[in-house]
Amino acid sequence: MELHYFGHSAFQLKGENFNILIDPFLRENPLCKTDPADLFGVTHILVTHGHGDHIGDAVEIAKSNGAVIVCNFELASFFSGMNVKTHSMHLGGAHEFPFGKVKMAMAAHGSGIKTANGIICGGNPCGFLIETCGLKIYHAGDTGLIWDMKLLEEENIDYALLPIGGNFTMDVSDAVRSVDFIKPKISIPMHYNTFPLIEASPELFRKSVKSGKVLVLKPNTTIDI
Repeated sequence: MELHYFGHSAFQLKGENFNILIDPFLRENPLCKTDPADLFGVTHILVTHGHGDHIGDAVEIAKSNGAVIVCNFELASFFSGMNVKTHSMHLGGAHEFPFGKVKMAMAAHGSGIKTANGIICGGNPCGFLIETCGLKIYHAGDTGLIWDMKLLEEENIDYALLPIGGNFTMDVSDAVRSVDFIKPKISIPMHYNTFPLIEASPELFRKSVKSGKVLVLKPNTTIDI
């Protein structure tokens, strides 16, 4: 299975029979070199919350690929009005997809959707715990440090994708504390250095983490996991 990092919080998980995007903020992402029109065979798109830098190009990609957008109920209702396929879930809920299991985890953030008519309700923000190909991957979404992360320790997570940029999410020090809670085998920092307001040092994060390993991915990098 391949894990690709587009920059910000946008990732791709690609296996033999699936092609999953998470928070596909691509075209307006200054770190990303991939155009949404260049993506083919996408089967599922996981969206953690309603902010534009996480919805990103989800609708365009879903339409061009026939992909299913997996998100909370409120976002699913919003997307359904755009004639795309959706699968709605909610916090604590889990579902078995053809590629494996997805569970919605708690996140402390907002989820309002910015529209021409103002901000509308985007439901609760979330993270995703994905089980596929014998691995568990946790994408925290946008979140501050929360005690609920301690519950994830029992999941024996292989890869934890964690925001470190501060201001809107955990900063480096709180992200380090989250690793102490979760105890993943490998932590990958995200949601940093996209904009000046969320500048952070992934190397400081790496040096400060005492549990498991830290893998710092450069934007537009693909690794085998």
